[in-house]
Amino acid sequence: MLSPSSTALPPYDYLIVGGGAAGLSLAYHLAREPRLAAKRVLLLEPEAKDQNDRTWSFWTDEPELVDSIVTREWQKIAFRSPGYEQVFDLGRYRYCTVRGLDFYQMVQRALSARPAQFISVKSEVASLENTISGVRARTADGQEYVARYAFDSRPPAFVPQPAKYRYLLQHFVGWEVETDRDVFDPEVVEFMDFRGPQHHEARFMYVLPFSPRQALVEYTLFSAQVLPQAVYEAHLLDYMQHTLGMSAGEYRITAKEVGAIPMTDHPLPPRTGASIIHLGTRAGRAKPSTGYAFRRIQAQSARVVAALAATGQPPPDPTGDRWQFRLFDTLLLDIMQRQGETTRDLFRQLFERNPVARIFRFLDEKTNWADNLRIMNSVSPGPFMRSIGQVLRGRPGQRR
Repeated sequence: MLSPSSTALPPYDYLIVGGGAAGLSLAYHLAREPRLAAKRVLLLEPEAKDQNDRTWSFWTDEPELVDSIVTREWQKIAFRSPGYEQVFDLGRYRYCTVRGLDFYQMVQRALSARPAQFISVKSEVASLENTISGVRARTADGQEYVARYAFDSRPPAFVPQPAKYRYLLQHFVGWEVETDRDVFDPEVVEFMDFRGPQHHEARFMYVLPFSPRQALVEYTLFSAQVLPQAVYEAHLLDYMQHTLGMSAGEYRITAKEVGAIPMTDHPLPPRTGASIIHLGTRAGRAKPSTGYAFRRIQAQSARVVAALAATGQPPPDPTGDRWQFRLFDTLLLDIMQRQGETTRDLFRQLFERNPVARIFRFLDEKTNWADNLRIMNSVSPGPFMRSIGQVLRGRPGQRR
């Protein structure tokens, strides 16, 4: 991709603000659409994206555009909590992980093969505004770019309203470890292990086994505040020693992963004005009740590109979200905020009383009303009824 001065360029067709998962996904989908091959695309991103800074995991029952770079996939997941443990065969589904660097390089190769179509500038956008004919972006270094449409994947910017909406985080610390003996079952992802203390919050272990002696072991929480680093690491150490039976000298930490994903029902509009369309977390692609985002990002990218190719315009509804699933997310967020430790029991009931395919369809927001009722009838109604009351009163539940 080229990096020219903005003063030498005519207006662009599309401006992509941000070269993370959402921005690069849209660029990749655009590169694969022959009907848009004549469109000129400018990508503005301040970072080089040449490091393996994160991983993304997802489940799917379909071929994916990233299948060629999937690091590992599994056909089984385990759910564990006090009194109930089960390993599930995923049937037609598979659980996959993609390394960030592999994804960045895949997209960069695709865009570099079309240097006349895709231009990349290493710069941070300071302002983005609608104009009569499209959009104008000004960068931190004083450059100005214009385009017909802009796709904005920067983090969402809003003023919290805790009296109206719920604000939690899915936060975690993970260790990539190598062990001196076989410890992990490489065929089974430890999807949620709730057997540890909850401390009035939803807390669980998550393990991606790459081999019998190599895995990502992660301590994950749903709560309002991040913890001191030492707290996460104390729980990881406890899991390694007491659950896996490993002494300190029997394993090595080869890499660490730290993250905090916003989980909120604060309205995140899909666009600003006529010509600025939101992507990624700015468009609510991190599902509020789980934090999973990668496939939701791909689905939005495909939806936007299909509309651009068919009509020349972005779709009127860029995300296609359905209101009932936003309500389900709000109810679970309310329960987590009001009495987070009950989340463990709700997930136990969900996995104990439903086929895993139904759970995945529900979390993918693809179930019909009949399956939605089956899901809701499989869990204790009390917590949800109290949260419905909070929603009807227009204020979030609070721990008492």
